[in-house]
Amino acid sequence: MNKDILKTKNQEFIENNLNSDTISLLLKKHPELDIDIKTLIEQIEAKKKCETKLPTWYNTPKIYYPNKLNIEQTSSEITALYKSKLVTGNTIIDLTGGFCVDCYFFSKHFKKVTHCEINDTLSQIVAHNLKQLGTENIQTEAVDGLKYLNENKNIYDCIYIDPSRRHDSKGKVFLLSDCLPNVPKHIDLLFSKSNSILIKTSPLLDISIGINELKWVKTIHVVAVNNEVKELLWLLEKGNENPIEIKTINLTKTSESYFNFELETEKTIHPKFSLPLSYLYEPNAAILKSGAFKSVASKLNVFKLHQHSHLYTSQAYIDFPGRCFKIKEILPYNKRALKKRVPKQANITTRNFPETVQQIRKKLNIKDGGKTYLFFTTNLEEERIVIICEKA
Repeated sequence: MNKDILKTKNQEFIENNLNSDTISLLLKKHPELDIDIKTLIEQIEAKKKCETKLPTWYNTPKIYYPNKLNIEQTSSEITALYKSKLVTGNTIIDLTGGFCVDCYFFSKHFKKVTHCEINDTLSQIVAHNLKQLGTENIQTEAVDGLKYLNENKNIYDCIYIDPSRRHDSKGKVFLLSDCLPNVPKHIDLLFSKSNSILIKTSPLLDISIGINELKWVKTIHVVAVNNEVKELLWLLEKGNENPIEIKTINLTKTSESYFNFELETEKTIHPKFSLPLSYLYEPNAAILKSGAFKSVASKLNVFKLHQHSHLYTSQAYIDFPGRCFKIKEILPYNKRALKKRVPKQANITTRNFPETVQQIRKKLNIKDGGKTYLFFTTNLEEERIVIICEKA
């Protein structure tokens, strides 16, 4: 950790050049600086990545930033705030602390937070930043989290872990057993230190595989931001035998959209099907990731268009957790007829359809954008159709 970065003139240089071209800065001479320009550019680039992702850090004076990779890998504030509300108690330990974003928000709900980070430099950076943030109930430990857990006698109300998805020999991985640390391998150690474990995993992890790798899974949270799934959160409770509940949420700056269901119930539901009616619905990304295809139809009393389409319809409009459209026209999929009937500019989505959006655009000469939405899909009679819509 280079403390010269924190000197007033260097901090002013960073602030004054947040919107400057970094290549130009690198090529210029800076006789007023007593520090390598590359070091300050690294701070500028890392801070810029925090403007929308970590506004608390971005807007706090004299924050020391790690390399860009650490910023890219850390939780965003919006997801950290969500997960901090899932668990409460007196003590929590984060075994893979990183830049301390999750710990910072956990500290609002726990009396004491232990932040373990094996990278000594990053641990020092975190300790400095916590002083700037005015947070006093987070203890930083520059150690391997699992080793620290194994060597002390403390029992915690909750253990949090975000295993690294970058394996030394396998590259980027998704199975929990391939991540570092290997949570399934050490699950008994974790449960010997706490009855509650919260794990963050890649959104690409298959939910059924994750369940098989772990034990006593109580709840799985599928967290999306602006309709993009960012993380899966696994809450494990020692001895839990209740059915697994899956909670989906789509977070935006102005709203939160929830949909919850039980995994076992999803398997037994027999949804109703219909040809397109007056309204068309497309579930948000969190619901699609969760696999709640039948539960959505059953709980919200809407019809599926086809077993594999994952589009829904109703006669009367409902408040649906996803995109909602008013159906204007339904056409059979026929290239010659469609060229005369569809607009030259439209937003295109395919569901259970043999052609890609790019292929359709080229074939029908349709530009992207506009207020019209075209859904190319298959109906319950196995007919390929085009549903012409506008947003409801």
